[in-house]
Amino acid sequence: MGVCACGRIDVHQHFLPPVYADALNRAGLRTVDGGMPIPAWSEAAALEMMDRQGIETAMVSLSSPSAHFLPLAERPGLVREINEAGAALMRAHPTRFGFFATLPLPDVAAALTEIAYVFDTLGVDGVILETNVDGHYLGTDLFAPVFAELNRRGATVFLHPTSPACFEAVALGRPAPLLEFPLDTTRAVTDLIYNRTLQTCPDLKVIVPHAGGALPSLAARIAAFANLPFITPRPVSEQEAFEALQGLYYDVALSGHPVSLAVLRALAPLDHILFGSDWPFTPEMGVARNIAQLEAGLTPDDLRAVARENAERLFPRLAALGQ
Repeated sequence: MGVCACGRIDVHQHFLPPVYADALNRAGLRTVDGGMPIPAWSEAAALEMMDRQGIETAMVSLSSPSAHFLPLAERPGLVREINEAGAALMRAHPTRFGFFATLPLPDVAAALTEIAYVFDTLGVDGVILETNVDGHYLGTDLFAPVFAELNRRGATVFLHPTSPACFEAVALGRPAPLLEFPLDTTRAVTDLIYNRTLQTCPDLKVIVPHAGGALPSLAARIAAFANLPFITPRPVSEQEAFEALQGLYYDVALSGHPVSLAVLRALAPLDHILFGSDWPFTPEMGVARNIAQLEAGLTPDDLRAVARENAERLFPRLAALGQ
């Protein structure tokens, strides 16, 4: 871990504050997304892991299933408590934690209220959106007012996968993070591009996890289908689709292997690649393995860019704190 002493900024780290852990427990959830154990989390454990792995700052957020396991009417209340907990963590350790707030979708009115609160009152660094909400993908017209408001604010949006509505039929009996998480990421981003949400919201800064899932491998195919006139809506051109993909930011959680890194770098400019750990759903052993792979596969200059410098440009608050 000695190659990069710059203090990594981890844009993909999760937290499970007590209010959220209690809600999962009351719902009888011991595993999520097809069998993934719900990990323990604490502020102290997070800081200890970060110190061991050379992570200066973690941008924390909820993982799947977010608040989607609750009835619609109960989501805004839990989301507000979670956002208060994340903001309190950020205030207590401003150099160690940032925070992506959760929105109570699919309730658009409540989501717009929460956007105003988390940015104007709590001062969060951005928001997290799950790839689908009760089977509604992000490019749907239903969510257009949310994207318009986030675009107006020039917000940073962190996408995170969750299980698709048809998970049981396609999962092959295996937990969603194996295949369905990267595939649902790919599905959600394709939906945003084909509905032209990304193209019409140019001031959004969107972070896609896990090296983009299958997007780098399918980029040429996704772009080429924009030429088919019977598909509507669609990007106005193949070039527009490529430009939308290249304008995204990508974290490298679980993706430092040379194969994953090579295909991502064929699509994304280096200054749009960010470090991510996916802790605690990825155990520390996996975080350390991913860091070692990145250190073996990147030059020292590129490693510093991915580990910290690119994120500092995305989050000026952190750059200012580091001065």
